[in-house]
Amino acid sequence: MNQFYILLLALMFFSIGLNGQSLKFDDINQEMLEEMSYATDSAASAAVLQRTHAVNFIYKESTGFQLITTVRKRIKIYKTEGFSYATISENLYNHKGDRETVSGLKAETYNLEDGKVVTTKLKRSETYTKERNKYYDEYTFTMPNVKEGSIIDYEYTITSPFAHLIDEIYIQYDIPIKEQEIVVTTPEFYMFQSIMKGFLTISPTYSKEARRLTYNSQVKGGYAGPGNTRSNSLDYFVYRSSYVLKDTPALKEESYVNNMDNYRGSINYELKYVQFPNSPRKEYSTTWEEVAKTIFDHDDFGRQLNYSGYFKDVLKEIIQDTDDEATKVSAIYKYVQDYMTWNGYRGYNTDKGVKAAFKERSGNIAEINLMLIAMLRGAGLMANPVLVSTRDHGIPLFPTREGFNYVVAMVSLNEEQIFLDATNKYAEPNIIPVRALNWYGKQINEDGSFSSVSLFPSKPSREVIMLTISMEEEGEIHGKMRKYYSGHSAYLFRNQYNELDEETYLENLETRNKGMLISEYEITNKEVLGETISENFEFSLEFQSTVTGDNIYFSPLFNFAMKENPFKLEERNFPIDFTFPWEERYVINIKIPEGYEVISLPEPINISLQNNMGGFVFNINKTNNSIQLMTDLKFNEAVIPAQNYEELKNFFKIIVEKEAEKVVLSKANKNENSKRSAEGR
Repeated sequence: MNQFYILLLALMFFSIGLNGQSLKFDDINQEMLEEMSYATDSAASAAVLQRTHAVNFIYKESTGFQLITTVRKRIKIYKTEGFSYATISENLYNHKGDRETVSGLKAETYNLEDGKVVTTKLKRSETYTKERNKYYDEYTFTMPNVKEGSIIDYEYTITSPFAHLIDEIYIQYDIPIKEQEIVVTTPEFYMFQSIMKGFLTISPTYSKEARRLTYNSQVKGGYAGPGNTRSNSLDYFVYRSSYVLKDTPALKEESYVNNMDNYRGSINYELKYVQFPNSPRKEYSTTWEEVAKTIFDHDDFGRQLNYSGYFKDVLKEIIQDTDDEATKVSAIYKYVQDYMTWNGYRGYNTDKGVKAAFKERSGNIAEINLMLIAMLRGAGLMANPVLVSTRDHGIPLFPTREGFNYVVAMVSLNEEQIFLDATNKYAEPNIIPVRALNWYGKQINEDGSFSSVSLFPSKPSREVIMLTISMEEEGEIHGKMRKYYSGHSAYLFRNQYNELDEETYLENLETRNKGMLISEYEITNKEVLGETISENFEFSLEFQSTVTGDNIYFSPLFNFAMKENPFKLEERNFPIDFTFPWEERYVINIKIPEGYEVISLPEPINISLQNNMGGFVFNINKTNNSIQLMTDLKFNEAVIPAQNYEELKNFFKIIVEKEAEKVVLSKANKNENSKRSAEGR
């Protein structure tokens, strides 16, 4: 029973298995192929007509329990945009010689040709497996002969020796699902806690079934061999949860969402404990305290913080000229940031260990940031790791080690908590990579205890744009722009553009500004971390005003005005995530064409969101032949709750409308003549 027990201990999720595939697939007919749009979502480029998802566990004496996942989908393609759903990919995990595999692929495309249903089968030679990285292979196939109106139907099975690595099961896609069935089957030896995510209403049904397991054991005192084994059997129950859903709506994308998968309808499961006959119960992490302790006690995490010999001499050199703690933090951080190179792998556990990584000057996220923490502690500073789930990994909804895939450093200095991540060359203290800005992290202290800490920056990142503009009567503008970036805005600029040559960058900048011609470009502090980046250049833009008779109409923000409201849904169930607090300010001085005067200006406004979450200021005035404009859009919170969506949507509606309002100029001599004419009468 040892092999039986060990191979099952790691099971982590309560999984889904299909009971005889009770959802029967309809025969494909002419009417189905002639359908031109989905009945309840005419904008859908494709729709899942029927879907079954079966996950079960089978026991083989040679390998123990394996996880078997059987997938079948039938998808209708309505538009060319839906062709992407005809390419199917599965990530197959491999570790220490064990691999997930795909088998039993059956795939067919159905089309209507000359009034007949024509079937095209996928050939085995049209499937591909390639290495994504050292942990994952990617299995891919593209359905043949796909056209608008096609129906694709495919089925395959994934066999996994990693029973504990069951993926989250989505029940909502980016396209509608007409009919789906998912069933969960687990042995009685496991106690699971199910977690439903998203905003769909689902009601599983439950059943229980008796099963028998047969295995061989060695006869006590006998020699190994066929004649010295005994057949044994074990009666047990499996528990099945069945989910049947109809007309599942598509999850609609919208602006400023952390990760749509955080709000996608899905099912997750947490293993609470495992207990076999005549064996003690094996508890699994069910609280954050237990998760923190389990991670801290692992050799690839907590022990790595205790190694110091490999950097001891280097550390002395780094801090030998200072006793100031802030200077020590800065020096150690910069050293690790410059010395080490991230190899592209995430995780909170080390792969080869901090000592080997230091020697090779390359490592994963954990190796670099745990090394940083150890060096900070070696300098007498209070530093601890903070477990993080990256934005694309989602938000941990319940206590689980798999909820995290990242670790950063946090050092306490003068009663301030400072986050550090040495894996990016342009990161700064409290300016960690955007991938790690995901709600709350779990700080693990030296004794293994934990506390939750907010990962969001407290200060807004700023972009300040100063423009001096001269208008031509024909609608062209010429001017100078000075633009400043600070905080995460500077971080993003450096990561996006520092590797581009200036010519390519300026071409992109002109394209983004719809035909702007740029000259005399200069940039300062591009490589100087901690300093504000400044761009300076001259520019010209055509077609920035409308001339009607003796009047000129133009937006005082010209091409820089906000053109549309980023929030379009009638209602929204998930929060608005700006990633970090931010501010965008325009200061514009406009010299109007000679011979014209201002006869109408937009009204100034100053509006605020409740609870000081953000605000917008629009101030405009005229002096002689110039117009001065200042706009300031600011958000003090990185995340706006969903209940404030209507307020925020209206807030942006006001901004778009205000920035679209026109300044009206009129020829001064015309107005003077009109005045004289009136006096003559």
